[in-house]
Amino acid sequence: LCMPHRLPIDIFAVCAFATCGGYSGHLRVRVECLDKSQSNLSITVNFAYPFRLQEVHFKPTLCEGNRQETIFMVGDYSSSAQFFVTVAVVAFLYSLLATVVYIYYQNKYREGNRGPLVDFVVTVLFAFMWLVSSCAWAKALSDVKSATDPTKVLLLISACRRPANRCSASHYPVWSELNTSVVTLSDFKKALRT
Repeated sequence: LCMPHRLPIDIFAVCAFATCGGYSGHLRVRVECLDKSQSNLSITVNFAYPFRLQEVHFKPTLCEGNRQETIFMVGDYSSSAQFFVTVAVVAFLYSLLATVVYIYYQNKYREGNRGPLVDFVVTVLFAFMWLVSSCAWAKALSDVKSATDPTKVLLLISACRRPANRCSASHYPVWSELNTSVVTLSDFKKALRT
């Protein structure tokens, strides 16, 4: 392996951990009660990396006086997200270390062909870990999208189960940043083949 092959790996690793590790999103729903004075037309639910949704809660109206209920989201997707980000960060750091070795210790690196063999084995190991972590993260992302779908969140609200009240989703989470983190899997595999 030679040094120019490290640049795509660095770029994809940075994109992966920056887009996933720095994500925060929100959704918004509306609850219109039969008695309009009890309505809550802007219930915002914020969530972020590492996606421990069971810790995220919001307080919609019950449409009974001024009472509210506390509802917690469902799901803990932190292990997959953190595994994915950890593999990306470690791959990035290894790639930087390998680049330093290529530049400053090239004659030691090539001595006895041991350096290239070790580098190849570590790169294959990272490719496998990246594949595993990306698959786990892709599944978790699908589950996060499902759990934070405002139409499903409305089903958790007691007032929305009564036909007299009208409930609707007013803002859906933006997923482009997290979709980018999953796309880097195929780009990373392409970079390793070149």
